[in-house]
Amino acid sequence: MERFWFRKKYIPFTYKMMIPYLILVLLTDILVGYIAYTMLIQSRTEMAETNIRTALKQTRNNIEYQTDEIKRMSNSLFLNFNFQNALQFRGEPLDNMLKMRDDIVPYMKAPLQLYGNKLRLALYTVNETMLEITGDDMSMPIGRSDYYVLPYRTIENTEWFQSIVTDSKDSLWLQADTDRELGNISYVRKLVSSNGPAIIGYIRVTARIDELFGNFDTFPIEQGLDLRLMDRTQGSTIYEQGIVDEHAKQDSYLIISEDVPIPGYAIEARVPHTYLNKDASRMQKVIGTVCSISFLVMAVIGFLVARISGKKIKRIVYLVQSFQEGNFYKRIGFSGNDEFVYIANSFNQMATSIQELIRDVYEQGIQKKQAELDVLQAQISPHFLYNTLSTIGSLANLGEVEKVTRMVQGLSKFYRLTLNEGHVYISLEKELEQVRTYLEIQRVKYADAFKVYYDIDPEILQIPIIKLILQPFVENIFKHAWFGETIAIRITGKRLGDRIELKVIDNGIGMRPDTLRTMRSNPLHSDSYGLRNVEERIKLRYGNDFGIQIGSHFGAGTTVQIILPVDNAEIREDLGE
Repeated sequence: MERFWFRKKYIPFTYKMMIPYLILVLLTDILVGYIAYTMLIQSRTEMAETNIRTALKQTRNNIEYQTDEIKRMSNSLFLNFNFQNALQFRGEPLDNMLKMRDDIVPYMKAPLQLYGNKLRLALYTVNETMLEITGDDMSMPIGRSDYYVLPYRTIENTEWFQSIVTDSKDSLWLQADTDRELGNISYVRKLVSSNGPAIIGYIRVTARIDELFGNFDTFPIEQGLDLRLMDRTQGSTIYEQGIVDEHAKQDSYLIISEDVPIPGYAIEARVPHTYLNKDASRMQKVIGTVCSISFLVMAVIGFLVARISGKKIKRIVYLVQSFQEGNFYKRIGFSGNDEFVYIANSFNQMATSIQELIRDVYEQGIQKKQAELDVLQAQISPHFLYNTLSTIGSLANLGEVEKVTRMVQGLSKFYRLTLNEGHVYISLEKELEQVRTYLEIQRVKYADAFKVYYDIDPEILQIPIIKLILQPFVENIFKHAWFGETIAIRITGKRLGDRIELKVIDNGIGMRPDTLRTMRSNPLHSDSYGLRNVEERIKLRYGNDFGIQIGSHFGAGTTVQIILPVDNAEIREDLGE
């Protein structure tokens, strides 16, 4: 039977796998190419959109800075009492001229010299005796910073001024006179006398909108992007850079807007999708070329591997026959007439023996680990029980029946939480409840001599941890850290990725540097009992990547940091998941 089996037609398995292998490589290249193309396009689009949004925010910040400077300029005149008094001065022409020269013109020229951009500062005064100062033609573009002193009657009947009077506003941004044609915008503010509610004039500061926007280099206007300053109250565009194809569909543009500090105004960028996807064709060609080369390379490699593996596997078939009498067997289920049938027959028995051996060693290791944890767990409870029973005995001798009752009830609740129905893990919420129970027991003894603060992230309260993690460190505070009349304890907890961080902080006496070094270097040090116990239990349960760290300053307090995993296989097994 065995000889007949050897005479079956021998077809190397590696050659059979070439067809599905090539199909798999082709499908993988197509999938990877599609995903890469999609992600690159998405990344390019998101990057371009982010750049536009960043540029818009920079433009908004620049507008905010420029408008704030203009407002501060108007404030400097509005709050200047000498300037106000000069506007209300009525005298002889010579006196008016001197007043204008000494108390009006200097205050108007000073902010213009400090401001970086070109502005027109116009003062419309109600005082008819004031001399007029006419600067550059206001119907022409702003070529330099200039100032004007004009009578109120020149704007009294204008449409833009009437809108200010109608709205009863003290200040307003608008486009007045030729501002729209020149690409300007004006800030108009009412001047009120400090001696009463009388209006003594109006200030108008006119600026070029393109200077408010700042540098346009960050906006690729030449590539079809359009930038606008919109008046949302009227639904109109008051300034525009770039050209928009009016016949293009609405969805062919990505519209990004940003509010500006000018009330009712916003800057809007229209980004054509052709700009966002401008590199799509080139990336498609590159990815297609790379995927094609990858398929050819993998096909050649697969063919070479098939030839080499066929020869090697044929040798393995004859070598495996020498192990059939031994104990090295592995269970493999194959059918057919190729070399893997020999591998299956030879290694199935070996697998059984090895698996049994591994099972025995693994179970012994688990039992040993659990025994060590049980011993460490058992060391904590009697230690605390001894101290509490000693305190109860002292209170009973003093006749403090109520305190004895409270301590016994607290002790009962503490051990009920400690037993936890035999479960090793307990939720952080119950662990904190156990700490609170312990502190209530201590409060019977120390009254209100200590304060406790909790700062726990609510999302980690239901995360399971091994029990009695926090209580030993809180107990150590009462044993070693308390040196004054009062002490404060702070317990914090938060999530750090796939870990949680717990801290027990006190403002006690702390530790000297040499004491802290001794405790860290010598785990058997008597004062580090709680540290050693908790540290060993954490590392036995979770591994060496987790544990505790202690920081302390003598006279300032001590902080204990505990790092635990959010989840691991043993937690799920203990909880029956």
